[in-house]
Amino acid sequence: MTLEIVTLAQRPDLAPLLDTDFDGAWPPFMLWDPMGALYYGVAHDLYPEFVFAAVDPAEPGRAVARGYAAPLRWTEDELPDGGWDRVIQRATLGRLTGSTPNLVSALEICVRPDRRGGGVSGLMLDAMRAAVARAGFDTLVAPVRPNGKAAAPDVPMIEYAARRRPDGLPADPWLRVHVRAGGVIERVAPRSMTVTGTLADWRRWTGLPFDTSGPVRVPGALTPVLVDVDHDHAAYVEPNVWVRHRL
Repeated sequence: MTLEIVTLAQRPDLAPLLDTDFDGAWPPFMLWDPMGALYYGVAHDLYPEFVFAAVDPAEPGRAVARGYAAPLRWTEDELPDGGWDRVIQRATLGRLTGSTPNLVSALEICVRPDRRGGGVSGLMLDAMRAAVARAGFDTLVAPVRPNGKAAAPDVPMIEYAARRRPDGLPADPWLRVHVRAGGVIERVAPRSMTVTGTLADWRRWTGLPFDTSGPVRVPGALTPVLVDVDHDHAAYVEPNVWVRHRL
């Protein structure tokens, strides 16, 4: 496979490709996490050295994959319960207050749906690790969204993340890519991302009826969505798994 993986600092002309050809890459409800706009609205302009595009010479004008990361300052001993949302919050506050980042967190590696299963995600992770090291950082962390967890929404994440194959590697494919690349699983981020909405919102995002209070299993969700019909409200709190890469 011949791919060119570059940052927007190297190829700013590729920025428009990162907003096309990725329809269906994520469950629609995930696009409504309220913290995301704080990062994605400025990432191309403020963090071009940490925004990645993979292009295939055989497919001009299209991106095969995209990646996003953010520098931040984190000096606490443990990585946060808040995961993805907390990274965006801390990176945004750090940028506004002028604090000096001491690590970089991955926020997304997304492969175009028709190009999945060919090892592209591992190449993107390798490129991200290399770019973070070039920028002078010795640590890349990632609130990893285990892509096999959606098939086991009722299993606690701490139990799921501990599952291993006979060779000792994680059973989850995306966690396995991180560990093979040199990452170390540290802990679960139990409230990495939170998406809330009215029942009408959730019906629009999922096509499900959302007419009964209690947990609802939604395709693509890692845990059930909690529904309260009386209050016309449903909430999804997604756990992720913190992985640390020493570079």
